[in-house]
Amino acid sequence: MKKALMVWGGWEGHEPKQCVEIFEPFLREQGFDVRVENTLDVYTEQDYMRSLDLIVQVWTMGELSPEQTKGLLEAVRSGVGIAGWHGGLGDSFRNNTEYQFMVGGQWVSHPGGIVEYTVNITKPSDPIVAGLSDFKMRSEQYYMHVDPSNQVLATTTFSGEQCAWIEGCVMPVVWKRMYDEGRVFYCSLGHVAADFDVPEARTIVQRGMLWAARCL
Repeated sequence: MKKALMVWGGWEGHEPKQCVEIFEPFLREQGFDVRVENTLDVYTEQDYMRSLDLIVQVWTMGELSPEQTKGLLEAVRSGVGIAGWHGGLGDSFRNNTEYQFMVGGQWVSHPGGIVEYTVNITKPSDPIVAGLSDFKMRSEQYYMHVDPSNQVLATTTFSGEQCAWIEGCVMPVVWKRMYDEGRVFYCSLGHVAADFDVPEARTIVQRGMLWAARCL
């Protein structure tokens, strides 16, 4: 049986518990033994961390201790997959550059707050987005600093309405990458749990978790 750890906490505005409650049943349906924690101290359980197939982190802002950082990063380097969305993975520990190196990006702004925008599928041959068409979101449109080594699967284009100097900027929304032996999946959608009422957003995260766990 595959083993997954879901860790939630941090800023409550991103509804971390509610988002975990959306995806925990899916992982169980896929045959995962799922452990849910509301503390980062689980990252210090080194033997347990290395025994996992998947880590799903839903933790915005906050800090990792040196021991927590070591446990998380060493697990992923050893081959444990990690997956997440929005600020739960892409704006978790702002002062931890090695963590950001693993994720492949860091949130820096969401011009205009809640806006309507289009997500464009850019690599339709990839199993995470296969069969999906471009779709609309009404939520935060994340502007991020991103690693050029990411394999980008979907993007969004900024209109410049809020910030004229970024008009036409094409920004990654969904990517996957490796961190040593570990698979890393990220999706910038998911400001609140209701964002996953959009079928494409929910499907992308479901498939991304499976990919990170080497089930897709």
